[in-house]
Formats: sequence, structure tokens, C-alpha cells
Amino acid sequence: MAGSIVSLRLCLGSREPMKEIAQAEFLTGQGMQGDRHMRSDGLRSKRQVLVMDIETLNHFDLKPGQVRENVTLKGLDLSTISAGDRVSLGADVVLEITGDCEPCSRMDEIRPGLKEEIDGKRGLLAFVEKGGIVSVGAEVGVNTFQL
Repeated sequence: MAGSIVSLRLCLGSREPMKEIAQAEFLTGQGMQGDRHMRSDGLRSKRQVLVMDIETLNHFDLKPGQVRENVTLKGLDLSTISAGDRVSLGADVVLEITGDCEPCSRMDEIRPGLKEEIDGKRGLLAFVEKGGIVSVGAEVGVNTFQL
């Protein structure tokens, strides 16, 4: 399975608009450089990066960044990806998927009822297993976890 990156965004603060960037630095075990979810304290966080697909956003008539995702992809069916799977961004970055992102009440601020509508489809949380620099347009792949 292969896709590509449509958008990269940083969350600068809880209620601040997402900042769209053309290139992002992913730091091993920490997250995205400049993002508020980055962890430099050595503690493993389930939510360093939020990955979403443009196809789901389009289905709900949403724009990239609106559900506060960091990486927007096209060409990958996120419903086929599970916790433990690895998603590669470009040539270097590897994200370990840690689980689904549960929709919060902020979804209803976008549109009343969206929290319930998008439940199970808000994207995937990830941990940066291997860092590097990635640009919009980079290829994305999936390695499914095998027991």
C-alpha cells in the first residue's frame, strides 16, 4: 500500500490555529519539532503525531488540519491500519501507530454532531520510531505488524 503526504501541520497551542508547513522534522521518540505534543522528557507518549487521510476529510466535508491532524495523507485506507503497524513517511521517518484518535468535544465546535459522526474515523495516533525530515508530496507506505 502506498500513498503520499498532502499536508503537514504543527499544533502550536491548544486553541491556536494549526500552522501549515512544507517540511517537518520528526524527532525519534519525541514527535514533530515545534509541535505542542512533542515530548523531550524521555517519556513515551501515545500521541506524538496525528495522521488523517484526505478521503475521510472529504467525506465529512472537512479541510486538511480541521480535525487538528499533523499529517494528512492520500491514497491510504486508514481503516486497514492497526496499533503496532508502521507507517513510513518519505525515505527516513517511521511512525508506530499507537491507536485510533478518539474525537473530542472540539469536533462539535466545527459542526454540531460531528463528534458522533466521525467516531472511529478521526485518524490514527502515532509515536515517532525513527526520525528525519519529510516534505509535502513524499511517499507514504505501511508495514503491517505480524505476530
